[in-house]
Order: sequence, then structure tokens, then C-alpha cells
Amino acid sequence: MLKFSLKRILLMIPTIFIITFLTFAIMSLSAGSPGSVALGINASQADIDAYNHEIGYDRPLLVRYVEYMKGVLHGDFGTSYKSSLAVTKVLLPEFPITVQLAVLSVFFSALIGIPIGVLAAVKKGTVWDTGTTVVTLILASVPGFWLALLMMLLFSLKLGWLPSFGIGSWKHYVMPVATLALPSAAYTARMVRITMLEALQSDYVRTAKAKGAGPGRIVFIHVLRNALMPVITTLGMSFAGLLGGAVIAEQVFGLPGIGQEILTAINSKDSPVVLGATIILSLLYMLIMLLMDLLNAMLNPQLRDSLS
Repeated sequence: MLKFSLKRILLMIPTIFIITFLTFAIMSLSAGSPGSVALGINASQADIDAYNHEIGYDRPLLVRYVEYMKGVLHGDFGTSYKSSLAVTKVLLPEFPITVQLAVLSVFFSALIGIPIGVLAAVKKGTVWDTGTTVVTLILASVPGFWLALLMMLLFSLKLGWLPSFGIGSWKHYVMPVATLALPSAAYTARMVRITMLEALQSDYVRTAKAKGAGPGRIVFIHVLRNALMPVITTLGMSFAGLLGGAVIAEQVFGLPGIGQEILTAINSKDSPVVLGATIILSLLYMLIMLLMDLLNAMLNPQLRDSLS
């Protein structure tokens, strides 16, 4: 697996360069300039042009990209045009909130989705299977922003049980986590059901039954272990995606996370912040995917042998 890991790590290098170049080009071609962001709307065009010249924004795109990547290789992600702070100082304070939100969301999606999926598979064709299928389809189809607004209306405005905005206590996390976890739990439940049903038809299950293994042992010892491998990968992808994709929950509930910071930077054309976040999140996503592959290899001897 060491050879496989090294190959994947080496592939990250050109991937990061391609992603950052595309992001760099899109931000450069969009309307506005760093001078207008840093100096404000009341600044004269002469002052804006002078600022852009000072930071080298008037140079060719490829030259600016090469200079930027040289800085990144030395650990310098640039300076925010809006706040004049180092990009790391802008992003890092927001990162713990997003990580907490992602971890809690993935944890509860697994805690809810896996048991429901197992129950639906074991009770195939019964009212339990039909009921869970209907519920999961509804949750998977509901738009995240609509679910967030609906919960805010019910639990904050009507019942007054939960705060609707900001961060401060565990109660502030309940609705944002539910907004992200419930649709993900529905998808997880559907996947567990499918993989469980496939595994229940396998030869090793029939062999276990022939040897006298009970239903509980077959489900939890033989079937669930193999059925969970693709689910683990999916949960890892969900976690990696939530690190930069929890914008809806952060926006609706006013959480100062990294997704909110990226959205603000895009709206204000704060390119260094957008690029810095892109590099950090892309690296994290690829590392998490590598970790999920290695974890699957540990659970599956055949996959582990193929990666050796």
C-alpha cells in the first residue's frame, strides 16, 4: 500500500496546479480589480490603477500565476485585498467551526442512516422497508435551504427552543447539523440498504447459513462489514465536501465558517483568499479520499492485496 499511497500523493501535485490555475484565471477574468476592492468604491481610477500596478496586477496572467505559486511553495498564500491580513490569518480562525459542523453532520448522518439502511434491508418487502424508503426519498429530495428555513420557522420562531442565528452554545449547532445531516443520512440509508441486499445474496452468506450461523451473526459479522466499505467512502466524501460546501447552513444560520468566508471573498473579488481556500480544501479533500481508500483496503483483504 505504500507504493499506492506514494502514487496518489504525487498525483496531487499536478491536480493542485490545474485547480489553482483555473481558479486564478476565473478570478482574474471576472469584473473588478484588487484596487477597487482594497481602496473602495470612492477611490479614483488613478489610485486604483496605481494600486494594481504596485501589486503587479497589470502584468500578464501567466506571469502572475507563476509568481503566486512560487509564494505558495514557500508557505505564502498572499494577503487579503479586503482586510490586508495574511490569507492564513483570515481562513484559519474560521476553520474550526466548519470542521466541527462537518464532523457532527457526518457522525449523525452515519448514526441515523446506517441503522435505517440495515433495518430496511433485513425487513425487505415489509412496511418497515416501504416506510423508510419513502422517508429517505423525501429527505434526499428536500433542498437544503428550504429545510433550514423550515426548521428555523418551527424551532426558533414558533416554539422558541433553539437560537436561529450565530454561534455560542451547543444549541446553535442543532439546526445547522440537522440541515446537513438529514439529507446525507437519507442517502447513506439508501446505499446501506442496496449494499446489504447485495451482500445477503453472496456465497459466503449461504455458507454461513449452512454452518448454522444465526441471523444476527450473519448480518452484523459477515454482511455489514462488507456492505459498509462503499458507505465509508461516501461518508469520507461527504466530510471532505462539507469542509468547503457547508455554505447554505453557514449562510442561513449566520455561522462564521470557512464556507461563509469563501462566499464573501468571491463576492468582493478577494482573489488571494479564494485561492488560498481552494488550495487548502483541495489538499484536504484528496488526503481524505486517500485515507478512505486505505481504510477500505484494511477492511477488504482482496483490495489490500491489489494495492500492495
